[in-house]
This record gives sequence, C-alpha cells and structure tokens, in this order.
Amino acid sequence: MAARFLPFASLLLLSCLAETCHGVLFSSLQRTLIVTASHNQGILKAGEDQITVTWGLNQSFPSGTDSAYQTIKVELCYAPISQVDRAWRKTVDNLSKDKTCQFKVVAKPYTNTNQSFQWTIERDVPTATYFVRAYAYGAQDQEVAYGQTTDAHKTTNLFEIQAITGRHLSLDICSVCFSAFSVAALFGFFFVEKRKAKISQQK
Repeated sequence: MAARFLPFASLLLLSCLAETCHGVLFSSLQRTLIVTASHNQGILKAGEDQITVTWGLNQSFPSGTDSAYQTIKVELCYAPISQVDRAWRKTVDNLSKDKTCQFKVVAKPYTNTNQSFQWTIERDVPTATYFVRAYAYGAQDQEVAYGQTTDAHKTTNLFEIQAITGRHLSLDICSVCFSAFSVAALFGFFFVEKRKAKISQQK
C-alpha cells in the first residue's frame, strides 16, 4: 500500500513546488525603494484628479543593492479596509495570484536617481481606499524588490478615490432641455389642434 501511495505523494509534492515556484513571494522581497505620492487633500475623483508619484533607492542600503534592477512598475493598490469581503481584491503572498494592486500607474527603466510621474486617475478606478506601491523587476521580468507609500500594515498615508457616478453636468443640461422642448411641443400640438377645431366650427 505504501508503494501505491508513493507516486501520489510525489505528484502532490511536485504540484505544491510548482505552484510556489510559479510566482515570487512578496514576503521574500526587500523593501529597498522609497515611494511617495502627493495629491490634493480630501477625496480624489477618478478621471479628474492627479497623483504625483516619486520613487528612488533607499540610500541606507549598501552600494550595489540595485545592480539587478531593470524596470520599475508603479501600481495603485487597495488598502485592507477596501479588501474586506472582496475576494477579487484579496492579498496573496504569491504575487502571481495577488489582487492587491490592480491598476498600473507607470512602468519605466530603472535609474539610480529619483524619478517622478504625474498620473491622472483613470476613469475606471472604483471607489475605495488606496496606497501606491512600486516594484523593481530584474532581467527575468520578476519582482526583486519593492517600496510603498504606506507602512508594512498598510494603515498610514492612505487616500480615498471616488469613482465616476456616470452622470455629468452636460448630460443633465441636455436632459432638462429635452424635457422642456417636449413639454413645449406638447402644448404647441394642443394649441394647433384646438385652433383647427375652432376654425372648423366657424365654417
């Protein structure tokens, strides 16, 4: 029986190893980047407001720490408060399955000097609380380091974004104008009909 169980156990072990190796674990990355985000105070509006993101190597790390960095990818990420009961936003240590960061801000070749990018919040960003994270990618296009605007528990320096409601002032104005035109046309129709009836009676 042990001999029959061995192949199954081997397959299970290989499956687990393949699943682990398929993606980089967030817990294995060093936080070597300093990332800041500046924006207007209060609730930000999707499709209108802008966020200026700045990133660079934390100079407290030894020289050569960034020797493998090839690309920086900056992303907008959900804060824990906006992940509750939302499996599609779930944080997973395996980055190939992680749903924390779903909105690309910018991707640029890495340089050892600070870089900035001004990003207009995209129109499809939903209402939620967010932070910004930057990943450094190596030659194999895998995450090798990171930095973020919040602390390790993702509770500080958070900001709120309000989604587009789908209604715009121009649409409201058009709706009012159309309604007014419809009412005027209706009254005009009754007036013409009444006038015709009166003329008919006089004849």
